[in-house]
Amino acid sequence: MTDTPDTGTGPTAASTRPKVSTWNIANVVTVIRLAMVPFFAVCLFLPGSGWRVTALVVFLVASLTDLLDGELARRYGLVTDFGKIADPIADKALIGAALIGFSVLGELPWWVTAVILGRELGVTALRFAVIRHGVIPASYGGKVKTVLQIAAIVSYIWPGTPGPIRWVVMGAAVVVTVGTGLDYVIRAIKLRQVAKRARAR
Repeated sequence: MTDTPDTGTGPTAASTRPKVSTWNIANVVTVIRLAMVPFFAVCLFLPGSGWRVTALVVFLVASLTDLLDGELARRYGLVTDFGKIADPIADKALIGAALIGFSVLGELPWWVTAVILGRELGVTALRFAVIRHGVIPASYGGKVKTVLQIAAIVSYIWPGTPGPIRWVVMGAAVVVTVGTGLDYVIRAIKLRQVAKRARAR
């Protein structure tokens, strides 16, 4: 039997690869985003356009950290179980704080907040339910959904945004949010069926 050279991808490499620390830079960025949520909420409720602009800046910075922590984790191999759980929680907390805040202030109907947050929480629960069968990759629609949600929230935060613009952008966000949620359910069902057929063989 001949020896096989270690290519860095086999069991030996996996066993010798150093364990990734939970408190790496990617996870720290995620925690910072989570910590920004209550500050954002406070700024949103304080009176005056100055505080609204501050809330907008905090929201945009927090949204950018969502892109940053994911890029850091992938580029430097810093993916951890903590990050897989904390990242979506931080995302939902930021979006949820904005939508609930608007509804409490009477600027956004509660049914819109309920639909969007219900979809987000439902998909998160579904993701954990099927994770043992595999991971469903993010779709293009999911990326569009995220961009529309951010754009809609920004339009509501920014003082003086015309009502029709707010309604159109938020309406588009709701439609795409629901549509991508249904798509995720369909893909989760297909993934589970494929996994069942594979076990049956």
